[in-house]
Amino acid sequence: MTAVTTFVDYLNNNANQLSNDIVDEIISKFDVQISKAETNQAKSMYVEFLGFLAESITCTEGSVPESLVAWSKENGERAAAMQGKVSNILVRYPDTRIVFADYMMKIGLDYKLTTEEIVLIIKRVNHMLDLSLNETVFAFERHTDQIIKSAQDEIIELASPVVPIHEGLAVLPLIGSIDSLRAEHLLNKVVPQIPSYQVECLIIDFSGIVNIDMEVARHIFMIYDVLLLLGIKVVFTGIRPKLAKNVINSGINFSSFQVYANVKQAIESI
Repeated sequence: MTAVTTFVDYLNNNANQLSNDIVDEIISKFDVQISKAETNQAKSMYVEFLGFLAESITCTEGSVPESLVAWSKENGERAAAMQGKVSNILVRYPDTRIVFADYMMKIGLDYKLTTEEIVLIIKRVNHMLDLSLNETVFAFERHTDQIIKSAQDEIIELASPVVPIHEGLAVLPLIGSIDSLRAEHLLNKVVPQIPSYQVECLIIDFSGIVNIDMEVARHIFMIYDVLLLLGIKVVFTGIRPKLAKNVINSGINFSSFQVYANVKQAIESI
């Protein structure tokens, strides 16, 4: 039996005690208090980590057990689900590396491993910690992206209300910046709902628009054609001179549109 095989057997047979000792020493280096529940979770997690380490030592260089990747993803998702700061996780890794390196070196020397073998094992530990770190960051990014998307969807929904004025008449006020995402939402989500309001005439008010590019403007004016096909009259209000000029320069024919300075004027004229 080689020294490395004996080392691997030691990791497998003593994973629980090693995990307890390693986690206790890592936590002793932190400036913050770690709860008992989190400490116990870390000890359980590092029992598995040591098992993966023992398995990876027998793998070819550069490869890791597939189960380690899945385990890292699971831990990353668990950390992200706690909705803490990713920095609270990242700051623990330097101390974790140092403690693991010290333990691997001590055990390696006890089992007469060569310097090259000890260095290889420490490299494996660091590689595995890097995988875990990467998956944690990826999980936080996915979680953050999901939160941002949910917030964007809600903002878009709230920023595109159809407001009934009286029977047969409603206003669609456009507020803030209109990008391609909001324009697509208007065309694909808001417009199909308009017939349910029993609207005969819709006023689309541009007075609250902060910014709109010409590609988006084309999408907005496409709504005019769609609503006409649905039998709904469309009136535009609040189109500023700069936007009107850009619309004309883009080739959109303004002559067929009913345009008023503001909503009040439009209502009085209908």
